[in-house]
Amino acid sequence: MTHTVEKIGGTSMSRVNELVDTLFTGGRGAAGLYGRVFVVSAFGGITNLLLEHKKTGEPGVYARFADAESDHGWHEALSRVGDEMRKAHEAVLENAGDVTQADAFVAERIEGARNCLIDLQRLCSYGHFRLAEHMLQIRELLSGLGEAHSAFVTALLLQRGGVNARFVDLSGWRDEGDVTLEERISKALEDVDPATEMPIVTGYAQCVEGLMREFDRGYSEVTFSCLAALTGASEAIIHKEFHLSSADPKLVGAGVAKKLGHTNYDVADQMSNMGMEAIHPKAAKTLRQADVPLRVTNAFEPEDPGTLIDDKPAESPAVEMITGLDIIALEVFEQDMVGVKGYDASILEVLTRHDVRIVSKTSNANTITHYLDTSLTVLKRVEKDLARIYPNAEISARLLSMASAIGRDLKGLSVLTRGLQAIADVGLASLGASQGPRNVDVQFIVEREDLKPVISALHKVLIEDKSAKQDNTSKADKPIKAAA
Repeated sequence: MTHTVEKIGGTSMSRVNELVDTLFTGGRGAAGLYGRVFVVSAFGGITNLLLEHKKTGEPGVYARFADAESDHGWHEALSRVGDEMRKAHEAVLENAGDVTQADAFVAERIEGARNCLIDLQRLCSYGHFRLAEHMLQIRELLSGLGEAHSAFVTALLLQRGGVNARFVDLSGWRDEGDVTLEERISKALEDVDPATEMPIVTGYAQCVEGLMREFDRGYSEVTFSCLAALTGASEAIIHKEFHLSSADPKLVGAGVAKKLGHTNYDVADQMSNMGMEAIHPKAAKTLRQADVPLRVTNAFEPEDPGTLIDDKPAESPAVEMITGLDIIALEVFEQDMVGVKGYDASILEVLTRHDVRIVSKTSNANTITHYLDTSLTVLKRVEKDLARIYPNAEISARLLSMASAIGRDLKGLSVLTRGLQAIADVGLASLGASQGPRNVDVQFIVEREDLKPVISALHKVLIEDKSAKQDNTSKADKPIKAAA
């Protein structure tokens, strides 16, 4: 049968009870209820408590356990996770029996993980064993707790609503032996019939590849894409709490931002580079190679088809999106650099060693500038290493922002020229700008305090003015409501 594989993010999962009568069952009837496999993330905030806060870096169970010597700070952190898990499912489950089942599930997983960490801590008190050698496995073990909990609770919720939902656990809890990701998925789904039941699958999958080694917290989208490709899904669908739009509605105004409607994987890659992933680049590659189109929808507007992402080129050149990102410009200047090979290779080696993400870069005869997405703390370590390698170089860093105009085809639109003029027209300046020969994005470097007005100015000139000249507005151009 033709089926879809659909993913729900953590923020939406925290309101999963609202999705039962809309996304899961709304207006479908018995005939349209099945043929859908759902991959779920942990409830909002739970993974932050298990690992570390994604934005602030506040330590969770993993970070506290890694730093623990004799204290038991990680015990309290793990108990807090259990408490927050119970709060999360009590907020969405109405039946007392379901709450009891969910409580028991949380207790079993939390205490099982606690005993595992205690045993490992005791084992590593002997000189022959090193805790550092097991930290990746610990990180994966803890991550799997969040998705297993949310998938179990969602299955309970749907079963109470009359849906033949099935909890599919890919987390490898108490499983023996190492298997590949494909083997893990195939084994878990071998007796599942999507035509008559609705699988609710954990976003984390334990496998010999170790998803977190390469993808860290982007693992759920890798699981999702592999499942869609492996099972030959007709579409892979990601349900977010917002539409993919031409800009942030909070910046350009309610009703001004337009839903993308249709774009391609090239644009999705540029979005990812600017820190606003529609999907993890590795997951996008898997879907693209398997010829599975991706659809991104607003989970709370199930009647709206959202935005389709495939491999098709644009019908005509157009700027589709304006977005921005705070960056740090790392500049290495040395007068004797000109004509000498190897400078950039050494800089890249240092950036790679410190796991620094490069957004873009420019260079001339004696200066190499990398625009980085990192913290000042990490950057100081990078500068220290570079100063050791190049003692005569002038190494400086500057807090800046990058605005980007993105589209499947920007040929003939003079985006660079019009963009610079739009920025100047609002009394601001671009410190740098670049456009590659592929004509899919144009980047403007600006002061941090100028980013928001620059995005608004670029959106007005490159997207709104064009839209105003069109006689007919397509359904893809539906205005986006401002977030509440």
